[in-house]
Amino acid sequence: MRDESSENKGFLNKIQLVSLITLTILILSSFAAVGMGQAAAYNSPIKHVLLISVDGLHQSDLEWYVNTYPNSELAKLVKGGMEYSSAQSTTPSDSFPSTVGLMTGGNPSVTGIYYDDEYSQAVYPAGTTSCQGPTGGAVIYDSPDDLNVSALDAGQNIPGINQNPALIMDMTGNPQTVLNASTFPVNPVTCQPIWPHSYLQVNTIFDVASAAGLRTAWSDKHPAYEILDGPSGHGIDDLFTPEIDSIAVEPNGHLYPIAPDGGNSWTDDNAATKQYDGYKVQAILNEIDGYDHSGRYKVGVPAIFGMNFQTVSVAQKLYASPAVLNGPNANGDYTLGPVLLGGYYPGTHTPGPLLQSALDYVNRQMQRIVNAIDQQGLAGSTVIILTAKHGQSPLNSNHLRLINNAPILTAIDNAWDAHIGCTSNCAPLIVGGTDDDVWQSYLSVDTQSAANFVKNYLWDHSAPADTYGNKTVMVPHSGLAQIYAGKAAAEFFGVSVSNPRYPEVFGRVQVGVIYNTGFTTPQNYEIAEHGGDNPGDLDVPILIYAPGIVMPGSNGQRVETTQVAPTILALLGLDPYKLQAVQIEHTHVLPGLGITVDA
Repeated sequence: MRDESSENKGFLNKIQLVSLITLTILILSSFAAVGMGQAAAYNSPIKHVLLISVDGLHQSDLEWYVNTYPNSELAKLVKGGMEYSSAQSTTPSDSFPSTVGLMTGGNPSVTGIYYDDEYSQAVYPAGTTSCQGPTGGAVIYDSPDDLNVSALDAGQNIPGINQNPALIMDMTGNPQTVLNASTFPVNPVTCQPIWPHSYLQVNTIFDVASAAGLRTAWSDKHPAYEILDGPSGHGIDDLFTPEIDSIAVEPNGHLYPIAPDGGNSWTDDNAATKQYDGYKVQAILNEIDGYDHSGRYKVGVPAIFGMNFQTVSVAQKLYASPAVLNGPNANGDYTLGPVLLGGYYPGTHTPGPLLQSALDYVNRQMQRIVNAIDQQGLAGSTVIILTAKHGQSPLNSNHLRLINNAPILTAIDNAWDAHIGCTSNCAPLIVGGTDDDVWQSYLSVDTQSAANFVKNYLWDHSAPADTYGNKTVMVPHSGLAQIYAGKAAAEFFGVSVSNPRYPEVFGRVQVGVIYNTGFTTPQNYEIAEHGGDNPGDLDVPILIYAPGIVMPGSNGQRVETTQVAPTILALLGLDPYKLQAVQIEHTHVLPGLGITVDA
């Protein structure tokens, strides 16, 4: 265990200048000799890559923090690393496809992953035992797949964890053991459940590293992230996945107070989110020390490892929340700090008090991580990559428009029934979709005319929406700015119309629109979301920090988070072309690192 107040000894080893220059020339020469279609088999001095995703973090957030706190740890990383100031996430910008993109180098057209709650025309619904007749079913890889979604350990039943949540460190590193396969879609050929890693259409960086005999680890928010194991099913040696949707308890086991929306998960209170993220940070510190995530077993430092922070994302979403948990007092009890406003100051892109607290938290945790790397003598062989799976929209809360999409979905189905002349026992036209700040509809009638029907209905109707100031306004076009239907939706994603996985209707929302069901006031629901493809969703940072190996600088070229995957392999001396998505999409390594990018 490490003390958060540990002295920051700095990340850069004290190497003589002549040695640094010589080493840099050797590395850049080695990189230059590596073609994308060749094996990157040089002897890289980089042995470890630590990937950190600060979910929700915009490039503008990072710039604001560095300018405001020039002596912070984040500022040191930016000033000492290669910063990509025009980076973007995948579309859709949901955590699931965005994480998969980071780990495969591919977009949804190649990975086959469009959301954690999607639909496929080529599977049977979960629970199907007689695989006959037309296919089509929901594909949900999320917290409902846990053996016990209310438990932090997802149903592993760790003794005493309800009284002492810190025991979560003993959670399995193989989350397949805490998933309920009966909730998965069913393969029409084998009539067996499709595990997340089998639904993924391409391999991952963990598959490639594992095949090369390297150790891998990762920490994320749901056991369903076992999708990152890749098609092999065992790409990650140590996958730590405490369930973020579980019931949040204070360190002494007492329940967090009920949130305004009636929830009690780790994302309903930003103080709880920080506590939750702290467990994953501890896993990283244990791994830097050469142990598994639990800190019990000496296994060696992984070649690829990392985690995602949820604190910033939650602070952007919540209207208001306590930022800290104070205590324990003499009786072992905790109290929540004052409630702070979430998101950004209205009318600006300046982080408000809750978000500033979240950024401060991430900064402190990064300082702990950097200190640990330095103390273990790993500074000269470790690269830190800091990015975000997705951003969040809107930044300006004055643009917020909360729309209950349930009446819209019902109205579309009713209008379709009238259109086809159905009067009773009518099958719904829309059989799947997502909320958030994107419109995705999957249809039971997979035709261009049906897709056009939905598109035209959406475009021709206005919807009531709640604003940040608790006013109701009418929003034209059902809150959408552009709609792609049928062939146009397939072309938007870069797939054929016969592809069974893409949403037949995809809509870009007007900036500030968020869909959900049962809204009452913004105080009870999110004031920002992700999933769409507006700038607030997509504009994220990418920072590569490796003093002595990667020269500091700023690169303004437009890059994508999918380029992180081949870059990680190239830095480790592995062949990026071992990634199937890289072969298909010709995904380049990030520019400015001295690595040749020949397709």
